[in-house]
Amino acid sequence: MSFFSRIFGFLSQDMAIDLGTANTLVYVRGRGIVLNEPSVVAIETINGRRQVKAVGNDAKLMMGKTPGNVEVIRPLRDGVIADIEVAEEMIKYFIHKVHGSSRLRSFPEIVICVPSGSTPVERRAIRDAASNAGASQVHLILEPMAAAIGAGMPVTEPIGSMVVDIGGGTTEVAVLSLRGLAYATSVRVGGDKMDEAIINYVRRNHNLLIGESTAERIKKEIGTARQPADGIGREIEIKGRDLVNGVPKEITINQGQVAEALSEPVSQIIESIRLALENTAPELAADIVDQGIVMTGGGALLGGLDDALREATGLPVTIAEDPLSCVALGTGRALEDPVYRGVLLSA
Repeated sequence: MSFFSRIFGFLSQDMAIDLGTANTLVYVRGRGIVLNEPSVVAIETINGRRQVKAVGNDAKLMMGKTPGNVEVIRPLRDGVIADIEVAEEMIKYFIHKVHGSSRLRSFPEIVICVPSGSTPVERRAIRDAASNAGASQVHLILEPMAAAIGAGMPVTEPIGSMVVDIGGGTTEVAVLSLRGLAYATSVRVGGDKMDEAIINYVRRNHNLLIGESTAERIKKEIGTARQPADGIGREIEIKGRDLVNGVPKEITINQGQVAEALSEPVSQIIESIRLALENTAPELAADIVDQGIVMTGGGALLGGLDDALREATGLPVTIAEDPLSCVALGTGRALEDPVYRGVLLSA
């Protein structure tokens, strides 16, 4: 290694990026998670030219409230890049925000997590976006592997472990052993599909049109995977547009209604877990009976989902200590710790 490359390696800030459908988290070598912002970009068109107006938290505040010349885009859908140019701008913005103003601090090594079901084309798009944003080396890590490392599971040992990572765009179900995935499945159901289900339910049953932000608030405040004991549970007031009269209106909905709205995405998640258990080798299945299932990702925080899963599988189910940060922490550990280097993929 030359003198200059050593100097650049020292000055660069190698980072691990959890490029999520809902949020992007950045982990910097030696510093931990330094950034956690929504994966949202606001693009403004002036005289026919598109330019970035806001990224992350500032852009999310604009969702559903923009004038005609401003468009709020989520460049990732279902865990993969849907708009390569906007994703590139977003990654550049986050790298620059982490590096600060120093011009010398550049060319970092970057590890990015990808869904286990992503295609080679989708993986290449993620690699190209990071390379064009200034990365010297780009490695990929599969999302369930990163989630398992972040949750402290024994992925390097000959022990079967099962992780269920419920993100914004996808749910990753995987059985891991000896630094590899013995079985993995990725279903495009996650927090976004849950929000969509709530929007559709409110429109169908109350003739009220609500936005994504309102649906997300309902899910976070009173969302549940199981019907409450009295069929009603807690209530919440929501505002939207009346589809009959076309005027703003406020209604009250309860947990029982939200559980009904979420029944389909929850059933799909449970079905994917059942499928994974059916396809697991007997010796690994025996380990899973002892180890249980570990849930990570924002979707793991949905009320009663762990109980619903326990009931459906008969296995012990635990929620990771910090489910929202598990993937970013695991990606960061894979970057820092030589023990996990074997799990990285060349892009």
